[in-house]
Amino acid sequence: MQTIYYGGPIITMEGVNDRPEAVLVDGDKIGKVGTLREVMDAAGSRVKKVNLAGRCLMPGFIDAHGHISMNGQMSLCADLSECTSFDEIIQVMKAYISENKIGEKGAVIGFGYDHNFLKEQSHPGKAVLDQVSSEIPILILHISGHLGCVNSRLLEIAGIIADTPDPQGGKIGRVGNTPEPDGYLEEAAMLQVQSSITKKIKPDLRKLLRGMQQIYIENGVTTAQDGAANGLSMKLLKLANSLGTLKIDVVAYPLMSDGGREILKKNKSLDGIYKKHLKIGGYKILLDGSPQGRSAWMSQPYLGDDPDYCGYPWLTDEDAYGYALQAVNDNKQLLAHCNGDAASEQFLQVYKKALENSDNPDKDHLRPVMIHCQTVRNDQLDRMKELNMIASIFVGHVYYWADIHMKNFGEERGRRVSPVKDALDTGLVVNFHQDPPVTKPKMLHSVWCAVNRISREGNVIGEEQRIDVYDALKAVTINAAYEYAEEDTKGSLKEGKRADLVILDRSPLEVNPMELKDISVLETIKDGKIIYKK
Repeated sequence: MQTIYYGGPIITMEGVNDRPEAVLVDGDKIGKVGTLREVMDAAGSRVKKVNLAGRCLMPGFIDAHGHISMNGQMSLCADLSECTSFDEIIQVMKAYISENKIGEKGAVIGFGYDHNFLKEQSHPGKAVLDQVSSEIPILILHISGHLGCVNSRLLEIAGIIADTPDPQGGKIGRVGNTPEPDGYLEEAAMLQVQSSITKKIKPDLRKLLRGMQQIYIENGVTTAQDGAANGLSMKLLKLANSLGTLKIDVVAYPLMSDGGREILKKNKSLDGIYKKHLKIGGYKILLDGSPQGRSAWMSQPYLGDDPDYCGYPWLTDEDAYGYALQAVNDNKQLLAHCNGDAASEQFLQVYKKALENSDNPDKDHLRPVMIHCQTVRNDQLDRMKELNMIASIFVGHVYYWADIHMKNFGEERGRRVSPVKDALDTGLVVNFHQDPPVTKPKMLHSVWCAVNRISREGNVIGEEQRIDVYDALKAVTINAAYEYAEEDTKGSLKEGKRADLVILDRSPLEVNPMELKDISVLETIKDGKIIYKK
């Protein structure tokens, strides 16, 4: 099947001034890019012609970091994202329990509350959630995915009591100055309750598999990531892939602290090679938490009541180095979650040490990735360049939480969150992500954020970090493809590359920059086939 697209602006991402008249899609590949006459001459006699009628054609968007399987799981949970008070959380959770007929033998999970925007300006611990139910185990997850609250019943099932110590890389909230758990949990402290509650929940697999990817497809994403895969998420992805319900490519990165190397060994056929739409790209490690949740690991203290509080690490230096060395020795790309600059420092030091102590002959070509980069410093950007490290920046923080970061970090550090311009000026390969399900995979919203740097409250945060539209588009196309070592097959409209395309209602290069986030995705095309049409 051949299709010619013409009659509207075409952004190839092969150069800012590259403006062909038409593109020929030949099966699952791009057959020709050029003038309409050249493309017509290259086509066969039975070719479909699509007049864009002024709409814009460009490469499909590429998700540089997210959690597609978790996105599916959270799509089945009670939605707390619009709650503005404890009372609203209670109401939503009760309604969810009633609608889903959940009894004492079941359990319930809510997702998406943000204490920063609740009337009470705090976390709804067991005193709040016990008002929902004292018999049904309840877990609600913070929008960051790094924090959460549980009721008394789930604390009991998980065995978290007054004598339970804080785990490495986590914190158990306490009632006042007593050792009694108050139901609030941070980071690694959540692992025990998550394990306890998932055993009691039987998800609707059909809804989960649809919810996993549909929002990506509707936003023009043709390649997504499962960036912290475990045994369960790999089973879900392999099931979707085998059933043929996985419509976009997914690159999985097993979490090293959750059996990552064993997962890779059990799935050697997926190691770096797509089987249908799924492959394993390397490993993932977590080094700290959330800046808006004040668990990101900083080199200088947060502003607040405790003048010495800097957050904390997930891993000891010894463990972080051990994982980095394993990844390099295994010849695998390593992605590291780093929000705070102290976490960035740990990653830079242990990765450099791993390179120095490994005899892997290909170690300098592994393309390690620093994920999030919220407070990375300029001296660290320079060292990232020396290590050929990619900066994958969660630039949406500028809109969603930059006002909170200004309060947590002060003017100098706060205005520099997501330092995209500095990273580009350093010569780094920079891409963007939305970290689904933390935020929705709206690539054009990320482009808008990087170009305008406007917060939720309407403040310009770090005007000096603004970049132009074309560089922002590179961050969601060709630069994201580079992370997956797929820049030769994806990320731009070039003859021989895969026909992963998106049709927009207008060109991002021709609108007022303030309108970028309002551009609509009209069609998503994967390997030459339309998988979404608005």
